[in-house]
Amino acid sequence: MRNLKPKLTALVVAGLLLAVTVTGCGSSTPTSSSTSADKASTPPTKLVLKAGDSTPDNHPYNLGLKKFKETVEKETNGAIEIQIFPNNALGAERELVEGMQIGSVDIVVSSTGPIGGFVPQMNVVDLPFLFRDNAHAYSVLDGPIGADLLKQLEAKGIVGLAFWENGFRNVTNDKREIKVPADLKGLKLRTMENKVHMAAFKVLGVDPTPMAFSEVFTALQNGTIDGQENPIPVIYTNHMEEVQKYLSMTGHVYSPAPIMISKMTWDKLTAEQKEIFKKAAIEGREYERGLIKKQTDEQLVQLKAKGMIVTEVDKSLFQKATEPVYKQFEDEFGKDLIAKIINTK
Repeated sequence: MRNLKPKLTALVVAGLLLAVTVTGCGSSTPTSSSTSADKASTPPTKLVLKAGDSTPDNHPYNLGLKKFKETVEKETNGAIEIQIFPNNALGAERELVEGMQIGSVDIVVSSTGPIGGFVPQMNVVDLPFLFRDNAHAYSVLDGPIGADLLKQLEAKGIVGLAFWENGFRNVTNDKREIKVPADLKGLKLRTMENKVHMAAFKVLGVDPTPMAFSEVFTALQNGTIDGQENPIPVIYTNHMEEVQKYLSMTGHVYSPAPIMISKMTWDKLTAEQKEIFKKAAIEGREYERGLIKKQTDEQLVQLKAKGMIVTEVDKSLFQKATEPVYKQFEDEFGKDLIAKIINTK
């Protein structure tokens, strides 16, 4: 029996060592699980998007984009961040549209002027005096006609989310007061790169001069052009009263402003995120349109106070003078589409 004691002791020690070893191996499993859990809880890489437009940061385009940004970032719990670049920081409107096609710009708010170069039928909305008032424009653009126009952007690598607005356009110049169509004859006015706008002004005897908006103030300052045409918020936020004496309330064109997203960016979004973007575009639309109305009313008063001579005109005279433009473009846009827009309640 004395000879068995050392063996028994050795067996006990070996058993204890085995238990320790097994316990040690067991603790490695929770450690491995903990590491996997840490990886799983790590938030995915944030998607940072660039949004651009051509207006100063106090214009409704930008204020609307801030509202849009707020909604998207909140609803996606910070998974998407939108950086806003106003005032042509990412390029003029045509360059912004091209940027969406190649994925260098993600989100853009732009007037329809340059978009017609990519989707020709979009320029139907630029026919002079096509829309009776804001309510008429909203009925058309927020309905099936507007949806179809936005749908056509997809073939060009762009997804149209909603129609925001720039407002009704009016003429400014530094030569003379414009009261009737004949007063426009001979003036050199900057227009967008938009064949419908240019055709309408040619009918009125104007020398239309297409130019990137970023160049307009300097061109007015040095006399390269006599005037320009834009909605009141654009005229005010760009300090046109410093280089233009006369403002005529022609309201010759209602200017929609689609908010769009690059198809390349759109395809990166989940189904849920796409719905959030659509919702944000609609909320932003209502907010932005409200700002346009508010600013138009307030800023017109301020422009008068700053010394601009503001002239109300008989719009029916200008409407009659530009009727030939409809005949010029009816084949391109379709007589039926034009009639459908005009007759929308």
